[in-house]
Amino acid sequence: MPFSFDALRRRPDLEGPDLTAVDAADRLILDESADARAGLGEGELVVIGDAYGALTLAAADAGARGIRIQQDELLGEEALSLNAADVGLEGAFESRTLDADLLIDARVVLLRLPRSLQALSDIAGLIALHAHPDVVVFAGGRLKHMTVSMNEVLRRFFERVDVSHARQKSRVLTARGPHDGAAPEPEAAEVDGIRIRAFGGAFAGASIDIGTRLLLAHLPAPRADQAIDLACGTGVVASALAVRHPSLRVIACDQSAIAVASARATAEANGVTDRVSVVRDDMLRSQPDATASFIALNPPFHAGAAINEGLAPRMFADAARVLETGGELWTVWNSSLQYRSSLERLVGPTRQVARDRKFTVTVSTKR
Repeated sequence: MPFSFDALRRRPDLEGPDLTAVDAADRLILDESADARAGLGEGELVVIGDAYGALTLAAADAGARGIRIQQDELLGEEALSLNAADVGLEGAFESRTLDADLLIDARVVLLRLPRSLQALSDIAGLIALHAHPDVVVFAGGRLKHMTVSMNEVLRRFFERVDVSHARQKSRVLTARGPHDGAAPEPEAAEVDGIRIRAFGGAFAGASIDIGTRLLLAHLPAPRADQAIDLACGTGVVASALAVRHPSLRVIACDQSAIAVASARATAEANGVTDRVSVVRDDMLRSQPDATASFIALNPPFHAGAAINEGLAPRMFADAARVLETGGELWTVWNSSLQYRSSLERLVGPTRQVARDRKFTVTVSTKR
């Protein structure tokens, strides 16, 4: 079928009436960059942060080839591949990691602005360090998620930053003249004896959020010699378990590339890389059925900018698949979300272990 924004889907990620695969910011980035993209050679266009492929596939439909793309979320990569197959554009792009190879000699970069200023700094510094001296960056987003500080971050690495007119509650910042490029370095901190490393955009940064802190205060020693930290973020739980229990091996998994890089750095900082294996995964897809006895989980409850209560139950169900009979899922969740009935239904008998003003910790035993 021919390319159409209307045909783009989010699958295998959550789909629903209020969960879209393309928005006005994508369209504005494409319109603002159209002239700059028109004369590009193969491999000179880079796309960063394209949620489900709108930027990449529209650029490919306009003739761009050899597009290098980086997406933080694994499900975004998979959605792009599926959307590309639908319109016959599978060979127009290549997924990369956020490093020098992504950006060497790039002349145009299309960027969905991350909410984290540190994440933006990491990306802008890398572009300035490795892209072509004539590179032009078109960085766009929804007005409700943009701040003037984003302009200042870009000005640290580019001589000129222009601001588009707003359209449909979106805006584009255009940056030219790269200078003073820098490779990303994780933020570092030590909290409660655990050294934390966090690249820009990682949940909670180099700190321990209050939900995870409550979970850590009540996690027992796993009965077996292996545990899983599901949706691991910066890997605080995985590294804490490995530090507390020197014979324990931990699998830490997250679909976010930023989280995975942060969790690996956290494990290294705590000297437990030999016992903490960090995997980029869609929940526990790579883990066999009925093989785990202990899983710790602090589930996300946002799909993009929107609160979505469908995320956590999917994780509960996958945890139940991987747990052996009698295995335990230790979960911390915002008490207002009332997940206990879902845990009972999807995993098994569930009891409350702790509760404070905002969060609840439960343990569910696989039936």
